[in-house]
Amino acid sequence: MKNFFSRYKKLHIWLLVLLFLLALFLIFRTDRNLMNWLVTEVTQPMKDAVASVCYLVSFPVIEILYILAGAWVVLHIVVSAVKIHRSKGHRRSAAYRSFLILLCVVLTVADWFCLVWGINYYADGFQEKSGLYAQEVEVSELYRVTAYFTEQVNAASQAIPRDKNGLFAVSREEIFAASTSIYENLCDEFPFLERQDRVPKPMIFSKLLSAMGFTGFYAGFTGESVLNVDSPAAYLPCTIAHELAHQRGIASEQECNFIAILASTQSGNPVYAYSGTGYVHLSNALYRADREAWQELRSQLDEGVLADIQNNSAYWDQWESPIDTVSNAIYDTMLKSYGQSDGIQSYGTVVDLLVAYY
Repeated sequence: MKNFFSRYKKLHIWLLVLLFLLALFLIFRTDRNLMNWLVTEVTQPMKDAVASVCYLVSFPVIEILYILAGAWVVLHIVVSAVKIHRSKGHRRSAAYRSFLILLCVVLTVADWFCLVWGINYYADGFQEKSGLYAQEVEVSELYRVTAYFTEQVNAASQAIPRDKNGLFAVSREEIFAASTSIYENLCDEFPFLERQDRVPKPMIFSKLLSAMGFTGFYAGFTGESVLNVDSPAAYLPCTIAHELAHQRGIASEQECNFIAILASTQSGNPVYAYSGTGYVHLSNALYRADREAWQELRSQLDEGVLADIQNNSAYWDQWESPIDTVSNAIYDTMLKSYGQSDGIQSYGTVVDLLVAYY
């Protein structure tokens, strides 16, 4: 056993250190005070420093890193297969070494992710910092708030340029350019959301994001917000606001949805106000609760709003595939592993927050 350990001493030490660090995370993640301190004093400043370097270039650095990581895995497997084939009398030993290297690399990435983003799931979120909590919603309350947002989205729609098909026709360049100022008004109400924003980055391979069912993501490794620019532009502003909420250290998806709606509607920018009205979230909830009430409000929608909703649905319908199913299942599992017990369904909690707020 001693000889076996010594033969791959450096790799075994590397593995033990990684397992020790992962164990520390699992043990101490429930210590809210420690997690808050780490996020505030260690990881957030560290991510901001990395982001300041990554934002010196216009393309997403994280996307390049993903490509390089994928290429390395493929190359490692191919080279390992060749070495194992050539190691006639030591194939098991060569296979073990190759597996150990791959395992250590994967665990290194996992440990780093826990540090730069995983701990945010166990630190104070928006609800703890603001004192505004999601509550059980009565159907009558849901109806009133949905009716309010129906009026808001109809009014906002009047200021939106449209193409010959009646669809949202604001350029993505204009949407990105306006992103750095949309939180200014909301920060007056919630000062803990204050920060200097940078213009998010468009994903180079946006169609891949669509195939996976994602409109964008926040990369904790590089501190970048990356957006899908292939999906309909009508919902791009609110998606940007969502990713900028993650920039503020908020891990919860439902809280980021809620913050994005508040930031968009209070931004003073008509394009963001239209995209982020929250009507879709509320309408979907009302559809499940009271079909007749949903139909009543649906019939009041402006033609342009309805056209954008239908266009968005048609776009995502074409991407339904096993890839979309698997990627969502993986993300659902990841959310649950970090204490987000509702998984993907936790996105619906935004409705409870909206009703509680309005």
